[in-house]
Amino acid sequence: MKIKALKLTNYRNCKDLSLDLFSDKVLIIGKNAQGKTNILESIYFLSGLKSPRTSNNIELINFGAEKAEINCNMIKAETDVELDFSYSREKKRILSVNKVNTTPKNFKSVLKTVLFSTADLLLLRGNPSDRRDWLDRAISQIYPAYDDRLSKYDKIRIQKNNLLKEYLKTGSLNGTLLDVYNEQLVITGSNIIYLRKKFLKEIERIAREKHRIISETEELKINYDCSFLNAECELEEIASAFKLSLQERRTEEMRRGQACVGPHRDDIIFYINDNEAVKYASQGQQRTIVLALKLSELDIITAKTGDEPVLLLDDVLAELDDIRQNYLLKSINENTQTIITSVDTVLFENEFLKDVRIYKIENGHVFM
Repeated sequence: MKIKALKLTNYRNCKDLSLDLFSDKVLIIGKNAQGKTNILESIYFLSGLKSPRTSNNIELINFGAEKAEINCNMIKAETDVELDFSYSREKKRILSVNKVNTTPKNFKSVLKTVLFSTADLLLLRGNPSDRRDWLDRAISQIYPAYDDRLSKYDKIRIQKNNLLKEYLKTGSLNGTLLDVYNEQLVITGSNIIYLRKKFLKEIERIAREKHRIISETEELKINYDCSFLNAECELEEIASAFKLSLQERRTEEMRRGQACVGPHRDDIIFYINDNEAVKYASQGQQRTIVLALKLSELDIITAKTGDEPVLLLDDVLAELDDIRQNYLLKSINENTQTIITSVDTVLFENEFLKDVRIYKIENGHVFM
């Protein structure tokens, strides 16, 4: 798949921006805070209806404007597709595919992207929620129904938390309702854990090889860290262990007034030569892991969906050394549309720039 054209209207500082992106490689040059990242964010947003920078869509709207709009023309499976998104200050959202209003699920199934930004380089040192978000986002692009499971799980968990908080206030607990919530959490949560573990096993297989090429001698391992699982399990075994853990920690959850067990508390642990990377790996080693993960994510989405995702590289090259820069640029498949932002062209070899469409951006306006 390839994006042909992008139009932003009152999207952050891009009041009226139009870009011809129908090229395999696009480079957007500009100083900080001029709008480079906003362009990549808007493309990423179309593929998942979530921003990597904020959970409040009101922030996407330019100051003084009533709504933000994104229009994207693309080619998918040799067919022209048009995506339109708008969001108003009254929180009214409109989604359309080829000018026909559609559901979020159908909208998100059209465009696939992989974003690699400077924030991703901190993935290993970040919070467990950052790693869960990365994992969930990657899985959702392959299995669209996964988002629904996450949403269902979160709704049940919030209902359970409200029940437990009410118990802390009143001292009275509806035990039957708590059992119902726990049963529903086991069904939905076990499925989430199963898919996460399955995906991590697949991405580990690809990432280990990519990591070995860059590091030459180091071995990468990835472990899904769940409080009630110690080994590889089938779905039924995960459900049984989840149910038992909920029973064992029932008193603790009542005392704390919140759900303490489930996929919302899990983490992903990375190891280099059997040593936990966040504790013992250098900054360069940690960046090698993230680079291998992102390129592996690209490969998995392509293999599972049959479509090459659009690769978005947001100022990330300046943070990588020469070895990792070269590996990244040379690893990109010729069929992968790649949109890159950078402060200037210094980091790129003339051979690479020869076939690249280059734009400059200043205060939300672009020119060649």
